[in-house]
Amino acid sequence: MDSFKIFCDKYGGAIIGFLVGLVLAIILFCTDLYKFIIAILLIIVCVYFGNYIQRNKESVKEKTKNFIDKL
Repeated sequence: MDSFKIFCDKYGGAIIGFLVGLVLAIILFCTDLYKFIIAILLIIVCVYFGNYIQRNKESVKEKTKNFIDKL
């Protein structure tokens, strides 16, 4: 019984994380909610890159020009 308690103390967080992840994965795929989450993530990524490009115009221009010249 002592070894089980030590095991739970050592890996309890990982076990709980796995179970929560498994339940969320089942819910997402059964309800097609994952499509909505992917769309939201795509919007967030595009907002981030748009903001990055706006703040670093010159370096982005230079990197893009160098990339096109390599092609």
